[in-house]
Amino acid sequence: QVQLVESGGGLVQPGGSLRLSCAASVNIDSINALDWYRQAPGNQREWVASITRGGRTEYAGSVKGRFTISEDSANDAVYLQINSLKPEDTAVYYCKAMYRGLPSWGRGTRVTVSP
Repeated sequence: QVQLVESGGGLVQPGGSLRLSCAASVNIDSINALDWYRQAPGNQREWVASITRGGRTEYAGSVKGRFTISEDSANDAVYLQINSLKPEDTAVYYCKAMYRGLPSWGRGTRVTVSP
């Protein structure tokens, strides 16, 4: 398994931005795919964005154009830049890695969007 630690969450006003980070305990070039998920209060966890080893990215429709996923091989990290935040983006954001055929999850970082 790989250990994942998210950071960068916080309280932000609508329209604001945050950059979430996910630090991995292994070389991220050895990870097949890295994903961001989120779970809002009372809701199921939902997929937000993915980046594959080849650098291909995909986004959920609700965040496309506002969120950007990227990876940093030098620091074994993946980032989620979130712009134009809306109250409905309030959630705990989780990083997930598929490593050697097994999923690993971080503990999440909380994002609250409120005036």
